[in-house]
Amino acid sequence: MISYDLRKVRNYDGLIKILRGWKCISPLKSLWLGTLTGPAGTIRDLLRAQMDSDDGLIVVELKPGADWALYKTNENAAAWLQANVTP
Repeated sequence: MISYDLRKVRNYDGLIKILRGWKCISPLKSLWLGTLTGPAGTIRDLLRAQMDSDDGLIVVELKPGADWALYKTNENAAAWLQANVTP
């Protein structure tokens, strides 16, 4: 799970290009889900290169068996969570 907060300058193009290239989905405006390989720190660093120094970023590993619930997300979020997180 990747979420970001672009603060002063809001240029999402570089981030979105990388995330879509990784075949991530976006259930909410600044939240992405993807099946990625590698440490969270490496993913953070690759995305951080597309951000300004005042922006925020979080990368969290969702493991099978984790509990989840949705409300008013894009339609593909539930399917992704069912396929990747639900045991």
